[in-house]
Amino acid sequence: MALKNVIGIDHAVVMVKDLDKAAENYKRLGFTVSPRGTHSAHMGSGNYTIMFDPDYMELLGVLTPTEHNAPARAFLEKRGEGIERIAFTAVDSAKGAEEISARGYTPIGPTDFERPVTMPDGTISAAKFRTFQWPTAEAPGGVRIFACQHKTRETVWIPELMTHANGAKRLRQVLIVSPDPATDAAHLSKMIDVAVRNEADGAIAVPSGGDRADFVFLSRDQLGKRYPGVSLAGLPERGGAGLVIAADLAKSEQALGATGVKSGSSICVPPAAGNGTLLAFVKA
Repeated sequence: MALKNVIGIDHAVVMVKDLDKAAENYKRLGFTVSPRGTHSAHMGSGNYTIMFDPDYMELLGVLTPTEHNAPARAFLEKRGEGIERIAFTAVDSAKGAEEISARGYTPIGPTDFERPVTMPDGTISAAKFRTFQWPTAEAPGGVRIFACQHKTRETVWIPELMTHANGAKRLRQVLIVSPDPATDAAHLSKMIDVAVRNEADGAIAVPSGGDRADFVFLSRDQLGKRYPGVSLAGLPERGGAGLVIAADLAKSEQALGATGVKSGSSICVPPAAGNGTLLAFVKA
């Protein structure tokens, strides 16, 4: 990646209407879910994390309306639940913001915030972050992107939270549906200065960097052909659609039970059962 201070996908943000109910749903799907976190007051949000290695998922909810979470509230009102934004790992958010500024994008931030964390031994610590965003209008495929610098990795990647009954290990792909996948993929490609890669079925991938998950832009029709037998009800025509998760499939099948839909070599959770997000478990 040409951006020196931004490396691959760090985490996927799934925006939810009822934070606690969403966490219970993901627990039923066999994920180990962190204790609830409450962000700094100006953020007005709370979260639960689902930790993998080297990435994770975040269930994010609005607790108090603020200026900062206005785009998230607008997303929920227009789209409903689902993938609202994707974070990259920032080595240095201040330098990363300077890098995208030099490429013509006016960064939002860097912004510092934190949330208290209850550690496995019962002590209270804090997870501290410094993030910056590309301009809100620059949302390829309707998905906002930002970069997150972890100042306290030890309070986020907690070993006790990284083993999941459904065998989930890490993110492989972020699926984004679009009526015009080529244009949206080219948009992201320009934003992060990485070349696109054409997939066999006509979808277009944008590598996020290193060995991290790829972005894959495809039409709803292409998505349906990738996952036959899986209802796509609830997905938009354009926007974040799903996550492909490398996993131990025997554990996935057992943990998901009747919710899991076998589709080719994947076991899927339909968007309606995943808070607006298709979850496709594939062999690690």
